[in-house]
Amino acid sequence: MTAAEIGTPAGQAPGPAAPAAGQVPGDAADPAAAAAGPAAETVVVLADDLIWATRLVGQLRTLGAVPVRAGSGDTFAAVLASGVASRAIVDLTARAYDGAAMTRSANDAGLRVLCVGQHDDLDLRKAALAAGAERVFSYRKLFEDGHAALAAWLGIPVPAPGTLAVPALAGPAEAPRA
Repeated sequence: MTAAEIGTPAGQAPGPAAPAAGQVPGDAADPAAAAAGPAAETVVVLADDLIWATRLVGQLRTLGAVPVRAGSGDTFAAVLASGVASRAIVDLTARAYDGAAMTRSANDAGLRVLCVGQHDDLDLRKAALAAGAERVFSYRKLFEDGHAALAAWLGIPVPAPGTLAVPALAGPAEAPRA
C-alpha cells in the first residue's frame, strides 16, 4: 500500500484535496496539510467500533489533524508500513484485534500512541502502557472532554467553545482493507 492509497477506497481516485501520488499526508506540498496549518499530523485511528471510530476521526478533523481510520489489525499494519502516520489512537476493547499488541506495533514503528478503553479494566490499561501508550483515556473522558484531551495530546491550543468547524475531508477517512 502506498501513501497515496491510504484513505482512498479501492477503485476510487483520491479527491481534489487528497495528496497526489507519492505525497504523504502532512507533507508541505500536500494541499490538505496546507489548509489545516503547520500543526497537521496524520493520526491512524484503530477502532472496530463504528461509533468510536467516527467520533475520534471527527474530533481529530476538527482539530486540524489528518485522520486515517483502520478497522482491522491488517489495515492498521498496512498504514504503519506505509509510514504516513506520526501518531496512533488504539481502541483497546476491540474484538477483531489485540489492542495491546497493536499498541506495541505502533510504538515499535515510532508512532506516539494514545489508547482508549474501559475505565475499570486496569489490567488492559497497564498492558497498553507497558506496550508503549503515552496515555490510556477512558471512553468517558473522550466522550466528555475529547477535544481538549486530543488537543493537549496533539500539542495545540484548545479551541474556544463554539469555534469548532468540521473541515472538508482530505479524502475518505477509512483506509482500504488490507
